Amino acid sequence: MLTQLRIVDFAIIEKLELNLGPGFTVLTGETGAGKSIIIDAVELLLGGRAEATMLRQGAELALVEGVFEMEAGESAEAHALLQEQQLDDDPRVIVLAREIRREGRNLCRINGRVVSLNLLRTIGEWLVDVHGQSDHLSLLRVTEHLPLLDRFAHTDLDDYSKTYRRITKVRNERDKLEITEREFARREDLLRYQIDEIDAAQLRPGEVPELETERDRLANAEKLAGLALNARGALKDTVGDRASAEERLGEATGALISLAEIDAGMKGLSQRAQGLAEEINQLASELRVYLEEIRPDPIRLDEVEARLSLIHDLQRKYGDDVEAILQYSAQAGEELESIVHAEEHLEALKAEEQELLIGLAMLGDQLSQARRDSARELSAEIADHLAALSMEGAQFAIEIKRKEAPDGVLIEGVRVAFGPRGLDQVEFLVAPNPGEGLKPLAKVASGGETSRLMLGLKSVLASADHRPTLIFDEIDQGIGGRIGNVVGSKLKELAQGHQVLCVTHLPQLAAHADRHYQVEKHVEHGRTLARVSRLEHEARRDELAEMLGDLSEANRKSAEALLEASAPIG
Repeated sequence: MLTQLRIVDFAIIEKLELNLGPGFTVLTGETGAGKSIIIDAVELLLGGRAEATMLRQGAELALVEGVFEMEAGESAEAHALLQEQQLDDDPRVIVLAREIRREGRNLCRINGRVVSLNLLRTIGEWLVDVHGQSDHLSLLRVTEHLPLLDRFAHTDLDDYSKTYRRITKVRNERDKLEITEREFARREDLLRYQIDEIDAAQLRPGEVPELETERDRLANAEKLAGLALNARGALKDTVGDRASAEERLGEATGALISLAEIDAGMKGLSQRAQGLAEEINQLASELRVYLEEIRPDPIRLDEVEARLSLIHDLQRKYGDDVEAILQYSAQAGEELESIVHAEEHLEALKAEEQELLIGLAMLGDQLSQARRDSARELSAEIADHLAALSMEGAQFAIEIKRKEAPDGVLIEGVRVAFGPRGLDQVEFLVAPNPGEGLKPLAKVASGGETSRLMLGLKSVLASADHRPTLIFDEIDQGIGGRIGNVVGSKLKELAQGHQVLCVTHLPQLAAHADRHYQVEKHVEHGRTLARVSRLEHEARRDELAEMLGDLSEANRKSAEALLEASAPIG
């Protein structure tokens, strides 16, 4: 509920801090004193239109701030959204604030942080219902009518909701699979071509470095053979007076062997020399084998270069290396398999969809019947309340209709649209006066008569309305004291489950309130200002007497009688 309201430099209000409580609160005062200005400020706080003319004369900034304190589980939707936006500092308190500046820059805040106007408005709609000269009242929004009827009827949506969620998922999957046959075939042909091209190459991981090494050998075969021949000749061949390395090392080895026979300490050098001789023989042998292998082979060189060219072409298309190409082929195979089986899967989804549609039609039809039964009960109760509010000629009806849709559920041979709450489109219709045709509730002109109509609706729907705070302005327009007493009594009843605020000129209505605030207008330093004070005991009695006419003794006694009659029994 709204526990604190602070208004600064708004219209004729310089500064106002109003502490509110649960139950039924009234605002009274002479015409033009600023009662409705307070309601205007609340509407601004809830996301209403801001205008520079709202600022007090001479002020550059106007501020409206409201503190809402919640009981456990109250306004769960608001808290869920605030938690999602990381604005839910305290689950028990929500602080809304709105600033308007003469220069045109306006700010909205929730719990001290700047937010968008849309977010402020959404949160405000879950906290407060205002019926005055604006369209803040939730009952005027057609989208609210079906949830209200369901809450009144205690409709169980669980089975329907589960089926609805499943068919939504099935249809989403179906839509993804339902591509044209041409696109289907084109993708399949492309994948088959790519897989065949890669398979035909018979790629082997690691073969590219091997091929590149072989290509370099073949391309430089003559040069490599010459270098190898020179190396072997230096090891084994005698050229003119120049002995080979083998011969020179043989001489050195013989000398070291003789040396070691005399000096045993040289045996190690002798052995090393013998080992070098063996190594030279091994080197020469391996060079001979290399020379046999390194012969030029233009045909093989062409084969190797062609193989590398093929692999490079595949790399350009499918991946940076052989491993990436093979991975692409595997993924393409998986996609091809899914395409091949997609039609079978699509048919299975369509079959499941038809089964779900049958179940959804049955569950939706059951919901519709329950709603029609409850709609008759609700309409009868509202008619009783309207009669008590001196609106005997008013009519109220709940229109429950369906909309045809080619992809809807089949009901009695007709395809009917369905949504998350069923098959029905619900709208409240009213005819405030005898002889008038029923019209959508949202199109009925505002005013006191409509306020009473809304009060009648809210009285019946109180348990179904989750908004903690209800505000009524102009509800006493066009009614007298007797009906005002009835209206006050109904507001008092409504306040048992909600916080109710009401602006009124009727003492018979005001006498029912738990709290009574007086709004006065006074002139200070040539400026008109509004002031609000809480009335109790004699002050409240005198205000009611003034509202009855004047402060005569007779009116004081009448005021006391009103208060006594409105006081709780016991």
